[in-house]
Amino acid sequence: MALQPSLSPLIIAGSHSAPHTLEIFLDYVCPFSAKIALSIDKILKPLFDANGKYAGQVKVIFRNQVQPWHGASTFVHEAGLAVARVAPDQFWPFSLALFKAQGEYFDIPTSDMTPKQIRQKLAELAASFIGEKDTFLDLLTLKSTPNGGVAVTDDLKYTIKFSRQNGIHVSPTAVFDGLIANEISSGWTEEDWNKWLASKL
Repeated sequence: MALQPSLSPLIIAGSHSAPHTLEIFLDYVCPFSAKIALSIDKILKPLFDANGKYAGQVKVIFRNQVQPWHGASTFVHEAGLAVARVAPDQFWPFSLALFKAQGEYFDIPTSDMTPKQIRQKLAELAASFIGEKDTFLDLLTLKSTPNGGVAVTDDLKYTIKFSRQNGIHVSPTAVFDGLIANEISSGWTEEDWNKWLASKL
């Protein structure tokens, strides 16, 4: 499916020009999303990147899937989009780190934190990937009208509108060449992925 050019860092594996597209809708505070994200990194990236078995055939797009019943979901997705702007090549490494630290952003750990405190905590994590946190925090600072959002709000709106118009409800959800692939599971092994890919390519 389409991806606005400013969000090209969300292509996390494979060639940007690959004819097939695997989109994975992920929420940073969803345990099952974290599980499949690690599989993408360990299994799919080596298969799709240069010299991989399916090099040049499939690209993987990370689709932000904000789950509003988790209070911090909006904030963690803003953080991912901010890193994508500041240091595009660090989007996926930062995302993996955020998935690994997701428990710190679950409902109870963040229940007594203000939005500013959550963003500050995220800035500390981001700094280890982008070298500083001021630029990152600047993108997450409320500046315009009282209800105008932050600098990455329009990117966040785009990702949410994309999910809504395509009827994506749960995370993770996989879409292959525009069709939901309900058979894909966060628990898939390398053997499962290879068997499925062999049937599709």
